[in-house]
Amino acid sequence: MSDPIQVAITVIVAHALAVASPGPDFAIVLRQAMTQGRGPALWTSLGIGLGIAIHVSYALFGIALVISQTPWLMRGIQLAGAAYLLWIAWHAIRAQPQTGDALGSGEQAHSAWRSLRIGFITNVLNPKATLFFLSLFTVIVGPGQPLWLQLGLGAWLCVMTAAWFAFVSCLFTAREPREWFLRRAHLIDRGMGVLLAVLAARLIWTALAG
Repeated sequence: MSDPIQVAITVIVAHALAVASPGPDFAIVLRQAMTQGRGPALWTSLGIGLGIAIHVSYALFGIALVISQTPWLMRGIQLAGAAYLLWIAWHAIRAQPQTGDALGSGEQAHSAWRSLRIGFITNVLNPKATLFFLSLFTVIVGPGQPLWLQLGLGAWLCVMTAAWFAFVSCLFTAREPREWFLRRAHLIDRGMGVLLAVLAARLIWTALAG
């Protein structure tokens, strides 16, 4: 595939389908939206978008090809991602009913940084994202495409990923659903914890079976 327009359309469509499918990123944003509120969920979405920049960077520099041809390195990424998801799942499963008013301004600032970090690390250690970019930039885009196209697609993927999860954040923090979820926040947190634990178990199984 050498036509830049055809390459761009293929990448955009493939990314739209991939980003909308359930996975660790979606689960994290959903958990943040339901249990932490719109602000932390939006910061988490931004963190995921910044994580995409890491995938784009190593793909552009050819590291993706090295990863794809080094099974032990790929397994290491999968296990690291699984360990991080298990860490988040453990804290989520232990969630208790919350009482009192919203966090103060100082805590909100800390929550913003923490939420950004959660989104960033979750995406960087997300094997689904790693595998997607391995195939995208080594098979569809390829090193023969002009640099402006590769950089432009990289920027598009970062922005559109953050925008999609920002939309998800706003959707699940609308007033009425938000009030309903707040009364059941600890139960939702525990449910998300179980979901993340299942995702982590699947990653471990895939890594060890490979």
